[in-house]
Amino acid sequence: MLRDDTAPLNQYFSLPKVELHRHLEGSLRLTTMLDVARQHGVTVPISMFNLSGLVQVQDQDPQTFTNFLDKFKTLRLFYKSPDVIDRVTREAVEDAARDNVRYFELRFTPVALSRAEGFPLHDVMDWVVKSAKEAAQEYKVKVGLIASVNRHESPDLAEQVAWLAAGYMKDGLYGLDLAGNEAEFKTEPFYGIFREAKQAGLHITIHAGEWGPAENVRDAILHLGAERVGHGVRVMEDENVVALAKQEGTVFEVCVTSNYQSGVVRSLTAHPLPKMMESGLQVTLNTDDPSVSRITLSHEYQHVCEQLKVPINSLKQSVLRAAQASFLPEDEKKQFVETIQKELKL
Repeated sequence: MLRDDTAPLNQYFSLPKVELHRHLEGSLRLTTMLDVARQHGVTVPISMFNLSGLVQVQDQDPQTFTNFLDKFKTLRLFYKSPDVIDRVTREAVEDAARDNVRYFELRFTPVALSRAEGFPLHDVMDWVVKSAKEAAQEYKVKVGLIASVNRHESPDLAEQVAWLAAGYMKDGLYGLDLAGNEAEFKTEPFYGIFREAKQAGLHITIHAGEWGPAENVRDAILHLGAERVGHGVRVMEDENVVALAKQEGTVFEVCVTSNYQSGVVRSLTAHPLPKMMESGLQVTLNTDDPSVSRITLSHEYQHVCEQLKVPINSLKQSVLRAAQASFLPEDEKKQFVETIQKELKL
């Protein structure tokens, strides 16, 4: 069982939170999916329980890469209209705010959102940017956006997304991310795209060292310009890459529950997070796909403190580190970091 809903969450819920790694496509509410299925004729089970088995990791599921990714095959069926994309974006912001998240960066994959109905990429990005900005104001939470592209898809598509993303920086779209299957697809075709994106002013975060070896973390830092690495837990397999990450000040966006559910680690208690912290790496805590994993960031904090035995003060330091590593504009970041530091009493 991944969650104990009877355990007291109050001390974790009450902490002000900062999250750097949360996917929009992994944040859809079950109730919303059922509504969309009814309105748009999506062929899925009409019961909450049966639908949950298709789109959320269950306790009895195999903890494997393929089972985890299979959930997204069904999730991709739901992006049926601009109104649906607006709704899921707003609800993702509302759900974060309800969990006492003060700032979070929501990454979204324009190609995936556009594909269900053949929407133009620039329209999809417009809808997400507008909806996130309005929801942030309504729910009084800071939101930054990150556009994500996949290794297994065309570099031409990635170039289009990067070019469009650069035009939204003033609207809160701060970064570009490379995700997808790192075990079977190379990153070389994307080197130039990410170099140009960084020159244009976009921040860079790269999924690496999750299903691929520590060498992928080195590649992300040296060849893709990664300021932050999504997951990155396999960095611990190579002390030279650990040294490089420390030297470069690379920040790791660690997602403990996701790493267990997708088979990256064999159990929650075997997760290398404490060792990453002890080694001096800059570590932050994140949900990855809260709906798919059936967690909140409060649950993630609870797992880390109670199962991995991370001291509460170290948890607070990781929250502050996330604020410091955010892609917020520098003047806004400075003020936000000071506010979080005071609240955490650090």
